[in-house]
Amino acid sequence: MISDTLITSALVIVGCMVGMWLLSVILKNASIVDIFWGLGFVIVAWASAIQVDSISPVGKVLVSLVSLWGLRLSTYLWIRNHGKPEDFRYVAMRKHYGPKFVYISLVTVFLLQGLIMMIVSLPVQIGVADSDTSISALSVIGIAIFALGIFFEAVGDWQLAAFKRDANNAGKVMQTGLWKYTRHPNYFGDACVWWGIGIIALGASWGWVGLVGSLLMNIFLVRVSGVPMLERSMSKRRPGYEEYKQRTSSFVPRPPKKNI
Repeated sequence: MISDTLITSALVIVGCMVGMWLLSVILKNASIVDIFWGLGFVIVAWASAIQVDSISPVGKVLVSLVSLWGLRLSTYLWIRNHGKPEDFRYVAMRKHYGPKFVYISLVTVFLLQGLIMMIVSLPVQIGVADSDTSISALSVIGIAIFALGIFFEAVGDWQLAAFKRDANNAGKVMQTGLWKYTRHPNYFGDACVWWGIGIIALGASWGWVGLVGSLLMNIFLVRVSGVPMLERSMSKRRPGYEEYKQRTSSFVPRPPKKNI
């Protein structure tokens, strides 16, 4: 039953997030929550699969695709952040709250991300819970959108990492490759991934509810913690970023404007 899957996922997420919080207290580094983000979805997908008696073809596709996405993202972030100091966002929160940050972070960082994870992963949970869902034309469309998303996300991350490794690019704005067509190819890819997963799950009973998760991910990327937060930071730290903004699409890829 879908209700059993949702309850199991909720318990798993709470357990994981409390565990990660305890680890962050020991390490004195809340940034580990970002590395765990993708892996958390993989755990939810597999917990949902274990919960059901039999998994449908669509369920198998969803678990496979989420595993691909989540493991790639967590591996990338671990390689990028390993050995580096705590992210400036959490440093600022730690300075603001002082000793209380240890307890406040449990709710405002870890459990909050767990709640978002629970909602965003709804299409996975619902799709896996329905054991009678077969592959359809709609599933193929969703897989294609997912593939587009994972391409933009993975290639965008790889291009940016290569750009940063070159010492000659220190302080410069990345604006080649996919970054020529969108200022945030990784965020655009992330949105496509979750719209694709939501569309794949539409064939399941109550599958349309899963689109709430896809929509929430899109909103966070475009309006909350994705594009807006990074744009404010980049405008302050990178000379020439404002000119890049005027020329390049913020999200959906398109040819850059000329004569700017």
